[in-house]
Amino acid sequence: MTPFRRLIDILSAFVLGTVLMPLILWVTVLLLVKEGRPILYKAERMKTADKGFLLWKFRTMRPDAGDRGVSGGDKSDRITKTGAMLRRKRLDELPQLFNLLRGDVSLVGPRPPLRRYVEMYPSIYREVLKSRPGITGLASVVFHKHEERLLAQCRTAQETEQVYCRRCIPRKAQIDRLYEPRRNICTDFRVMFATVFRGVDPH
Repeated sequence: MTPFRRLIDILSAFVLGTVLMPLILWVTVLLLVKEGRPILYKAERMKTADKGFLLWKFRTMRPDAGDRGVSGGDKSDRITKTGAMLRRKRLDELPQLFNLLRGDVSLVGPRPPLRRYVEMYPSIYREVLKSRPGITGLASVVFHKHEERLLAQCRTAQETEQVYCRRCIPRKAQIDRLYEPRRNICTDFRVMFATVFRGVDPH
């Protein structure tokens, strides 16, 4: 990551954090009243092929100590009513501004994977994680809805794992690798715009 891009991330974290603070406080109070504690969900994600960090989100599911892997149809009954609303509006990702300020993620880049998938597919993620992971990325914009549809059809954790590994990981990695040589400030802003206004083609 270049010093200029890091400066953009820091300034963005401060500006967005200031502007969105009333919304962040509203979501915090809403979750506290409707769902109780914990308010935040944290899980290890990978910054590089061998270095992890804790990614923060607002909690959208009932806690499960045995939880592992990505979310599919098998976990749909754990999503709370409030959590479903937060997911639709992507408000659950607001705490990632803290990760942005810390330098765990950039504004735009490949979404940070779970350690288990990095260990399962080291050759793929060695390439993907050459770039700083991001809060959003081209693969997220292009593939997000299709991935949701694929995983929503899964009824067991095993099926979710198989579908994610076979049909999602390779495709998202391909998109991330295609985007990396072409990334610049302008294309990053187009991806961010497409993230906010889901359905807009960032190309």
